[in-house]
Amino acid sequence: MALLADLTAMTETRSTCPYCGVGCGVIIESTGEQITGVRGDPDHPANFGRLCTKGSTLALTASAAVTRQTRLLYPMRREHRHEEAKRVSWDNALTFASESFAQIIREHGPDAVGFYISGQLLTEDYYVFNKLAKGLIGTNNVDTNSRLCMSSAVAGYKQTLGADAPPACYDDVNHAACIFIVGSNTAYAHPILFRRIEDAKAANPQLKIIFCDPRRTDTAEIADLYLPLQPGTDVSLFNGMLHIMLWEGWIKTDYIAAHTSGFEALKTTVRDYTPDLVAETCGIKKKTCLQRPNCLPPPPLP
Repeated sequence: MALLADLTAMTETRSTCPYCGVGCGVIIESTGEQITGVRGDPDHPANFGRLCTKGSTLALTASAAVTRQTRLLYPMRREHRHEEAKRVSWDNALTFASESFAQIIREHGPDAVGFYISGQLLTEDYYVFNKLAKGLIGTNNVDTNSRLCMSSAVAGYKQTLGADAPPACYDDVNHAACIFIVGSNTAYAHPILFRRIEDAKAANPQLKIIFCDPRRTDTAEIADLYLPLQPGTDVSLFNGMLHIMLWEGWIKTDYIAAHTSGFEALKTTVRDYTPDLVAETCGIKKKTCLQRPNCLPPPPLP
C-alpha cells in the first residue's frame, strides 16, 4: 500500500518554459512519470507566476495521448529512402549510427561530418556534443539553433557593444522614460514581457513607447508613436536619428571618447542621412521622422 501511495502521489518540480526566450518559470505537476499540469512560478523573477497561452498548455503536449500519437518511443530505421521505417533495437540503432560516422570519417576526414543541434538543450548537453565533435572526432562543424537564429543580433551586439550579450534586464522596463521597439511583435512573440511593458506604462503614464515595424501588429496598439517604415530600411532610420542627434548636439562627447572607437567614421557615414532622404527611403513622412511622441521633450544637452 505504501508503494502504491508513492506511485500515485503528485509531485511538483520547478523548471523553465521551453518556448520563447523570456525564460518564464514554471511549476510542473506530475504523478509518477506522467506530467499532469503546469502553472506559472510566482517566485520567478521573469514572469512572477504569469504564463502565456503556450506556456499554460505545456502539460497538454506531454500528455499520454499526444505522446503515443506524435512522439517516437523507440528507434526507427528506413533501409532505403522511399521505404517505410521499421522499428529496430537501441543497440542496432547506435551501432549503425556509430559505424556510419566512422566510415565517413575514415574515407573523407573529420570535416565531412557535422552536428546541428537543438536550441532547447541544456549547457551540459552542449558540452557533451562539443566534446564529441571537437575533442573526439576533430571537427569544428558544430552549430545550434540557439546560435544561428541569433547570429544577426550577435553580430550587432559585438560590433556596437563589444560583447555578445543583451545590454539590459527586465527590471529596466520599470525605470525607462522611453522604450523603442524595432522589428518585434512583442505582444505576440513575447507576451509576458509585453505585459510587463503594459504594467510599466500604467504605473508611469509619462513613459513613451515608439514602435517601428513595416506591419501594424498588436504591439502598435500600445505605442505613442508608430513608424510604418518600408521593409529593410531600418538602418537608414537609425542613421537618420544619429544625424539629427549630431546636428542638434544631443550627444555626450566625453562618454563617446571614453567608451567607443570609430565614431568619426560613423559621423561620415550618417552625414548624408538627412530627414528628407530618410523619409523618402523609409516611406514615412518627414514630419513623422521628426515628431516627438506626445510632446516628448528633447534630451538634455551634454
